[in-house]
Parts: sequence; C-alpha cells; structure tokens
Amino acid sequence: MARVIAALLRHGEYHQLPDTPSAMQPFPLTASGEQQAERSVSLIQGTLKMFNWSLHPVIDSSRLLRGWQTAEVMRQGMQIGSRQKMSIESFEALAERSLGSAANLTLSQVESILHDDPRFSPPSAGWKSDSYYRLPLQGAESLMEAGERVAEHLERRLVELQSRVAVDSVKLFVGHGAAFRHAAYHLGVLAFDQIAALSMYHCRPVFLERLSEGSWRHLTGEWKIRSEGDELVD
Repeated sequence: MARVIAALLRHGEYHQLPDTPSAMQPFPLTASGEQQAERSVSLIQGTLKMFNWSLHPVIDSSRLLRGWQTAEVMRQGMQIGSRQKMSIESFEALAERSLGSAANLTLSQVESILHDDPRFSPPSAGWKSDSYYRLPLQGAESLMEAGERVAEHLERRLVELQSRVAVDSVKLFVGHGAAFRHAAYHLGVLAFDQIAALSMYHCRPVFLERLSEGSWRHLTGEWKIRSEGDELVD
C-alpha cells in the first residue's frame, strides 16, 4: 500500500496588527513572507527527491489571505517544470482558533469587554495561550477545539488520498502554527507539553505520515523550539 504524507506549512510573515490575536486578520504577506513562501518550494522539492515521494497536485490552504497567498506562491513555484497542473482548494477548517465576536480586537479590548459584561468573569493571565480556554463570546473556540477541527480535516483528506494513489504521495497543507500543533496533539504526534514548547517556522514544512492502521507519526522537517517569553502567535 502506498504511503500518504501531510506536509504542514505555516503561512509566511504578514502585516499583523500589534498586540492583537492574529487568527482572523485579513491582511496580506509582507515582502519577507513572500520570500519565505518562495523558498519553501525548493525545500519541499528537495525532500520529495530525497525520499522519492510524489506530490499531490492539490494544495489545501486556509481561506485567510495569508494562507491562500502563501499557497499561491508555492503553487506557482511547484508548477514550473511540472507535468501536472497544480491547484489550490481553500477551507475554513484550516483556520486558526477563532475568537468569535472578539475577532481582530486588541488584547486589552477583549479583556475590557469581558470586564464590562456582567455575565462573564475576567480571563486569567495568559488566557491567549491556554489550550483549553475558550472566550465566553459567540463564535469563539479554544485552541484545542481548533486543533481538533484541523486534525479532522487532515485525517479526512489523507484517507481520501490513500484510496486514490498507487505511489508514496505527499499532500501540502498551508495553515496556521498553533492550530497545526494542536492538531498534531490530537493525531498523537505531539505530547501535550510539547504544544507550548514548540512553534513552527514560517513556510518550512513538517512532514507527518498517516499509517495504514490509522495512527500518525512525524517523519521529517523541524518544529521550532520556542524560546522562553516567546508570544504564542499563529
């Protein structure tokens, strides 16, 4: 049976508002972010060649602009010299954790809203990086819930791929760092304490294999070691 592998890529750097949880910000990549996406092409192609893996022609991306734009730069680079037509499919399921009705507000604004609403208690310090905390606002989800959503997407797409390919194949997924790490936890690739200890480099792939019996494992590609005091961003 052919092996199926997910290459997870965090989007490139983008024009992010300061002191604002970044999940739903609709802004494009910076020039540096575009360059990161361009460099990812050679990284992926080198890994494919090293292991003699085939590339699936459809890239799954987050619908947020920074995710799609990263995927598009990659698509264009992968298309050069390729006999197969590369394309992108975008999915809300690959988004970062949503803050619901507090999307794109600053941290102080979010905390002020909770303080002024008599229904809610103020959040604890460090709530933004608490894997299980969910804002008590409409549409909000926890990091764990976001990771479960992403894990379900990865599982479904690789099961579909397994049924279609006859050679070892890699499928590219472009999304967001925190959601990918929490997804890796749900898939059994990372332990819980590794979620906060690790991050992801912009546009540097982490390759996870789905084994035939349904378990997942890390194959190659580096997680980023988080330095003490680093802010949890997507």
